[in-house]
Parts: sequence; C-alpha cells; structure tokens
Amino acid sequence: MAVYFLKKGGKQMVKPENNKAQYKYNKSRYNNNKSRLEYNKNITHQNRDEQKEKYMNQALMLSNKVKKRYKHLSKRYAKQNLDIFRLYDCDIPEIRAVVDWYAGHLVVAEYVRKNSDPLWLPIMAEATAQSLNVEMKNVHIKQRHAGYQDGNRYEKIAHTDKKIVMSERDLKFYINLDDYVDTGLFSDHRNTRLMVREMAQGKDFLNLYCYTGSFSCYAAKGGARTTVSVDRSETAIQWAKDNMELNDIPIRGSLEDIENFMISDNVERSNQRNIFIKANTFDFLEKAKKKGQMFDIAVVDPPSFSSSKGLKHHFDIAQDHPTLLKAVMDVMRKDSGSVIFFSTNHQDFKLHIDKIMDLDTGKQMDIDKKAEDYSIENGKITAIKDIIEITSTTIPEDYKTTKKQIHRCWKIIF
Repeated sequence: MAVYFLKKGGKQMVKPENNKAQYKYNKSRYNNNKSRLEYNKNITHQNRDEQKEKYMNQALMLSNKVKKRYKHLSKRYAKQNLDIFRLYDCDIPEIRAVVDWYAGHLVVAEYVRKNSDPLWLPIMAEATAQSLNVEMKNVHIKQRHAGYQDGNRYEKIAHTDKKIVMSERDLKFYINLDDYVDTGLFSDHRNTRLMVREMAQGKDFLNLYCYTGSFSCYAAKGGARTTVSVDRSETAIQWAKDNMELNDIPIRGSLEDIENFMISDNVERSNQRNIFIKANTFDFLEKAKKKGQMFDIAVVDPPSFSSSKGLKHHFDIAQDHPTLLKAVMDVMRKDSGSVIFFSTNHQDFKLHIDKIMDLDTGKQMDIDKKAEDYSIENGKITAIKDIIEITSTTIPEDYKTTKKQIHRCWKIIF
C-alpha cells in the first residue's frame, strides 16, 4: 500500500511505507539536500570572493585619492598650525566614507546604509593607513548614521576616556578619537571661529549648544568682555572648561545654576568672565530674557535632530529653527551691530525667514537681499539690518565638495 501526497508545485508523488524503501527514500532526499547546500555554499564563497575583490579595488581608489589630497594640503596647513583637516568625503559615489587627519592619526568613518557590509570599512581603513604610513593603532574606525541619531553626539561608543591635545592656529583643544562619533572639535567651522575672534573685543558673547567650547575659547582670546557657554550635557560643559584652562583662559564666574545667572554691565575687560551653564537652550533663553540679559554676538549651531528627557517632542531644526532664532533675538542688543551666527549641517535645510519675522502680512524675504526693519513691540522683531548667507566663506577648502555642503551658515545683523 502506498500513501499519496502532493509535492510543492502540485506534482503527485508516492511515498512508500516499506521500511527499506523508506530508508532509501530518506537517504535520497538527504543527498539531494546536501548537494544543494554544497552548491549554495560554493556560490556564497564565489560571491564573497568577488565582493572582496570589489572592495579591494575601491580601497585602492580611496587610498590614491587620500594620498593625493594629503600631499596637496599638509604643508600649507602645517604652516597655519592646523593639526586637523579633512582628506576625503564621499568624493567617489560608491565609496561612502569620510577620512580625517588628526596629527598622525586617521579617523575613517562609513556613512551606514541598510546593506552595509561589516567587512568593507576595515578594508578601507587599512588601505588608507598604508597610503599615508600610519600605524593601524592610530586608525580610528567609526560609523555614521543619518536621521534622528544625528543628535546623539554625547552617546559613548567606547570607554577609553583618552584625550590628546591638537592645535588649531594658536589655540589647543582636547580631542577624543574613540569614545564618541564626534571627536570634540568641528574643524569645518574653523573659519567661523576666526570671524568670531576678530569681532569679539569688548563684547558679550553667547555660545548656545556650546559642545566643547571652541567658539568660546576663540571669543575669549579675541578679548570678549564675557563669554557664556550653554549646553545640556555635563560632559560637554566640563570638556569646554578643560579647553579654556588648556589655553590659559581664566574661568571666572563659572555658574551651572541658571537661576543665579547674571552679567553685570560694569564688568571690565581686565575682569573677563567666562561662564558655563548646564541647561536646555530654550530654558536658558527664557530665563535670560526675564533677567534682561543682552548679548552682542551669539553662535547658534544646534544638531539637526535631538531629544532629551522632559521634552514633549524631538527638536527638529527644519521645523523649530524659527522659534529658536526668535528666542535668541530677544536677548540680542539692538541697533548696535550685534550679530547672530546661525549654522546647521542639515542637508535639506531651508531658512524660513518669513516665520522668523512673524509678519502679519506673511511677507517673505529673499535671503540674498537686505532685510527691512521690523518692530519688536507686540511680539514682532525690530532692527534686523541684514540676513546674509556666508557659507561660501565659512567652509574651509578641505571641506568643500561639489556634491554637498558640510554646513550652511548665516549672519543675522542688528
């Protein structure tokens, strides 16, 4: 007697009940499956070898590009005392990597996609290191993610707690090459920092989302009357203080209690105060406005996305920048040449000047033209003399590419 069953595809097969026949039948199925597995395994190995060969070709292209770029930049930047500069950033479409030079160290990162292969990045890193004669112990591999993870600059990916000192012109900064995705200094804003320094003499300077305080160090070295550095991260605040001490900048009036924050109008240059406040930016701006605190220069460089405990929603720079900038404008001195430097690295960002102005007429402005004067009474803004995009001058040569901009930056002048 035989039992009939349907095989996949609808073909009728006979399964014998006899034990001997059953054994032969099972053995036959096993051998067929084994052959199929061996075939699939061979195909997998073949594909893997082809993939590895492809990666090696990409690594060769990357290493040649990096070596050529290093030769072009290194001597000139050495004369400027710049220890940190960029060597590669997705210049070749299929090689989605970024390579940065840190005074004999390399940071090699991949812009991660869903189909990223863990084998790829180490191959790129090793080839890059060999092309510049850098030992692998000085190569630091990282992965960069797009989207809301952009705001996770303070989350640790390692726990070495090792910082080394790097120079940027006549200033020095502590750099951590392993523990975070970002290293402690955004070198793409070195030109912007110099702009701040050149106009800081005798001014009250506000650094929001201060991170490790590099803008504040430049402002202090430029002769600012006061610098106020605000960040929600205790790690960032301490790092910023360390950077000031590294540059022999005295920390006077260091406060972390926002309720006690106050700048006296009679502070003299010889008594420069450098103040650090651990707080959410919006909380700080609200308190500063109530206390009547006013500033001459502000730097506003928030992450594209961020979230924190206690906030009702994610901060999204595309949607929330008008609210943020209006709050900053409320603490800026008017009719005195005060300036806000506003920057973002959001790749699809559009500055909504009409929302910033909060006009009843809904009139929109062209960012390439001069702004009109507006009234701050009844919640409207006054004395904005100009809004100028200065991205072309703030991005250094090593960060300029034809495909994207590492950041965009505007000056809002009062």
